[in-house]
Amino acid sequence: MSADANRLERRAAQRFELHLPLAVRFEGHTVSGFTQDLSARGIFFYTEANLPEGAVVELTFTMPSEITLGESMPMRCLGRVLRVAPPEGGQRNGIAVRFDSYEYLPADAGEPLSQFMRIAVATADTPRPLPR
Repeated sequence: MSADANRLERRAAQRFELHLPLAVRFEGHTVSGFTQDLSARGIFFYTEANLPEGAVVELTFTMPSEITLGESMPMRCLGRVLRVAPPEGGQRNGIAVRFDSYEYLPADAGEPLSQFMRIAVATADTPRPLPR
């Protein structure tokens, strides 16, 4: 029996595969990135920035209407880096962040999201949960 067969699923929130641009603020600098997946408790994204485990980051992105079930809404999340996956053949680090808090922002908040283009959603119209 392998160790993988006995692993317990520790995720407590459904994850959605979403490829969205985001702004990452860390130690007074803002860099761009894009999400791979998102849940109510955290996010996994890619960025060229080198963020250490334990770092406190501020993430700003637009939550798509497929998730809000209404209008797309800009949000700001504060969280802590849980793990960093170094690039494999690419130029970006994979970063897992656990959310400590988040807030929805007014549509005219002037956040730096306008400089980033929305990449895609996992499926044509609806994000899908990732398999466990």
